[in-house]
Amino acid sequence: MAPTDADGGTPFGEAHLHVDGIAMVRLLGPQDRLLTTIERQYPVVNVHVRGNEISLSGPADDVEAVRRLIEELQQMVRNGQNLSPVEVTTSARILDADASSSPSDLLGQAILQTRGRSIRPKTLGQKQYVDAIDENTVVFGIGPAGTGKTYLAMAKAVQALQRKEVERIILTRPAVEAGERLGYLPGTLTDKIDPYLRPLYDALNEMMDPEIVPKLLAAGTIEVAPLAYMRGRTLNNSFIVLDEAQNTTPEQMKMFLTRLGFGSKMVITGDITQVDLPTGTSGLQVVTRILDRIDDIHFATLTSADVVRHTLVGQIVDAYTKYDQVQMARRESAGQHTDHSSDRDRRYNTSKR
Repeated sequence: MAPTDADGGTPFGEAHLHVDGIAMVRLLGPQDRLLTTIERQYPVVNVHVRGNEISLSGPADDVEAVRRLIEELQQMVRNGQNLSPVEVTTSARILDADASSSPSDLLGQAILQTRGRSIRPKTLGQKQYVDAIDENTVVFGIGPAGTGKTYLAMAKAVQALQRKEVERIILTRPAVEAGERLGYLPGTLTDKIDPYLRPLYDALNEMMDPEIVPKLLAAGTIEVAPLAYMRGRTLNNSFIVLDEAQNTTPEQMKMFLTRLGFGSKMVITGDITQVDLPTGTSGLQVVTRILDRIDDIHFATLTSADVVRHTLVGQIVDAYTKYDQVQMARRESAGQHTDHSSDRDRRYNTSKR
């Protein structure tokens, strides 16, 4: 019979792991940050590290879960991944959901290798998003800030170009204030629009040799342009990424989607909670109701669990989501109260007549 803890109920377990062939700092992180993350994920397990030896003790099921997690993290390091708290928490979630799955396999495939580092999905939601891009012609990546929806789409675009699956990359986003306000900025029209497109240029320079990017831009192999420049075109043999799609109007979204030509892929990314349009409805919000049942079009939804920025970003996203839900419930309640008041007024006026 397995030993139990002090209350005589939960089976007690122990495990000992010997880490071989990798530096402990890569597994546990600087100042043991990754070890701290593991302990936060499984607070009932005691983790002791001595040299290359890791000892675990606590409830048997939790000890087994931590043992599997550490083994998977070791394999990720051997595969060349640089671990962060995101990989630790995501791997723990994957194992908790299905103990037979392998986070090192699910999250181990790199999209790009660039300047000594790998670009790869870091969460299960990101992995599903990347797989959807491979399997569908049109993919919508919808989620909050920091979930990597644009960055991963651009990485897939660069990968497709390097593999010669497409002849060019087209990156576009709406310039919401492309009216009178931009007219007051100095410079040419290109100079005025450039700040809106700067995040796309920055990502390109991270994924490719900065010396090559200007040549590809000059040759038209890579095009970065505001959404308005897409009108009237047919985009063949291209990988097209529309960023900040929540700031398109329904008419602009329809215009963009109908640019799709032969041999092309489209990825549309946006956060429907951050619409900057001065008036009207977001084209991204409308399109989710129009195209949700068409084959070869996929809607990938990312959540705060897929945020790969500072851990506070995920908490901020959750806090705003709860706030928006409360505000929406209040508006609906106020609307129902107004409707009931109007019904009473109509009945009163009718009785007077």
